[in-house]
Amino acid sequence: MKSMLPRGFVLFLLSLLVYLPSLQAQPDEQCNVLFLAGRPSHGYGAHEHYAGCQLLAKSLDEAMDNVTTEVIRTKWPSEVELANADVIVMYSDGGGGHPVNKHLEQIDRLAKSGVGIVCIHYAVEVPKGKSGEKFLDWIGGYFETDWSVNPHWRAEFTELPDHPVTRGVNPFSSQDEWYYHMRFRDNMQGVTPILSAIPPESTLSRPDGPHSGNPHVRAKAGQPQHVAWATEREDGGRGFGFTGGHFHWNWGDDDFRRLMLNAIVWTAKLEVPENGVPIENVNLAALKDNQDFDEPKKLDVEKIRKVHGIDSK
Repeated sequence: MKSMLPRGFVLFLLSLLVYLPSLQAQPDEQCNVLFLAGRPSHGYGAHEHYAGCQLLAKSLDEAMDNVTTEVIRTKWPSEVELANADVIVMYSDGGGGHPVNKHLEQIDRLAKSGVGIVCIHYAVEVPKGKSGEKFLDWIGGYFETDWSVNPHWRAEFTELPDHPVTRGVNPFSSQDEWYYHMRFRDNMQGVTPILSAIPPESTLSRPDGPHSGNPHVRAKAGQPQHVAWATEREDGGRGFGFTGGHFHWNWGDDDFRRLMLNAIVWTAKLEVPENGVPIENVNLAALKDNQDFDEPKKLDVEKIRKVHGIDSK
C-alpha cells in the first residue's frame, strides 16, 4: 500500500529517529560541591562540622562520578574556591557568629548566578534583618530567635513527599535537636517541605526565651512542623535547609544520610538517581574519624547504638 504521507515528511521522520538518541538525557556535567565546616563547638559527638562534612564529601566522591568535593575547615574560602563551587554546603555554628554574616553580598552574588546553598543544623540560624532576609531568599527559611525553638526530641517521619530529595529514603525516626517553627517565606512561596513531624508536648516545656519558647510557637502546639525543606529560587538557583545534625552519630543512619546526599545533589541541579544516591554502610568506627575532640575514655557505645540505631563496630 502506497504511503499517504508526503515524501518530505517521511524523510523528516527518518532523520528524527537518527537524532533521537541525542535528545535523551545526557550525563550530568561535572559539579563541584564546596563544604564550609565551622569551628569546633559542642564537644565529642556533637556539632562535628568537619567530621560531618568529610563523611558526606567522601560519600559523594564514592557514589557520583560527576561530583567533586572540597572541604574548607574553620576559615572562609578564597574567591577562587567560591568561584569553582556549584553548590555551597554550610555546616557550622550560627546566630550572630555565623561565618556568612560578614560575607552576605559575596554569597548573594553567587546565589544569583545559580549557585546552590545548603545549610545544616545551627547553620540555618542567622540574626533577623539583613542576614535573615538573605536566608529567606537563598534557602526559603531560617531559624529566627523568639520565633523558632531548638528542643531535643525524637521526630517520627512517617510520610515523605514525592520529591527527588526523598528518592530511596524510607520513613524513619531520629533523636536529634530538631529546630522547628522556622521563619519561612510568606505562604511558603517556592518552598517544599521535605521532613515534617509533630513535636511532642515536652518540646515546649521550657520557659520562653530566644531559643526555648514563645507565644507564637505555643499557639501551634500539636501541629506538624517542617524541619527540612527544599527551595527553588526565582533566579533559577536552589536551596535546602536541614535542622537536624546536632548528634554526629545520626549520619550513620542510612535514610538520614541519604536524604542529605540527595539534597546536595538536587541543589546542585544534578539528577538524583532513581533510588537515591548510592551509599555504603557507615559504622561507629567511620563516625569516629575526623572529629574535633578526643574520644572520651568511657564512651557509651551501647547508648549510641540504641539511641541512634547505628552499627557499633
